[in-house]
Amino acid sequence: MPEPHEAAHEAAEHVEGHHLEGQNKKIALLIAVLALFLAFSETLGKSSQTNAISSNVEAANLWAFFQAKNIRATQVRVAADSMTIEALAATDPAMKAAQQKQINDWRKTAERYDSEPSTGEGRKELSERAKHAEERRDYALARYHNFEIASAAFQIAIVLASATVITGIIALAYLAGLLGVGGLVFMAIGLTSPHLIETLLSFVGGH
Repeated sequence: MPEPHEAAHEAAEHVEGHHLEGQNKKIALLIAVLALFLAFSETLGKSSQTNAISSNVEAANLWAFFQAKNIRATQVRVAADSMTIEALAATDPAMKAAQQKQINDWRKTAERYDSEPSTGEGRKELSERAKHAEERRDYALARYHNFEIASAAFQIAIVLASATVITGIIALAYLAGLLGVGGLVFMAIGLTSPHLIETLLSFVGGH
């Protein structure tokens, strides 16, 4: 039959073992939840990065098309101006009429290069489309940066929670939980208002 003090010691160890087991289960659950949110933030980040790259390529292509239209419009206007001078010196009415017709055609072509709503390929329309593509790119990049910060917070939180199991320092688990909440905040910002942090920083910087 064990001595009373030995029995008390065994009972204390039993209670402590149950306490540690329950604590480790909670930490394991915390790690699992953090890993789940990490998977979400990384998936959203990759999607935003892909959208940003796609919009950037679209904007670059549209600006290149815009420049090509600009060069063509300039060439046509120069040709029209040159022929206008030639037409002033022409004496043959038929030749003068033909030159005037060509001048009018070139000027109409130049106008079409400037704006062509039916196809959306005039300089004006191309410029607007390129700017919209840039806006989509910047929006996607802002989302990507927020999701990257969220992922980093979740990763560090997982490391701290794992360290709690090894060291038994509960403060690390609380810190992991706070980082997890911070990661969720950045995920929410990325989903709803990606430019919020930039706006706040600009506001603070302006004051």
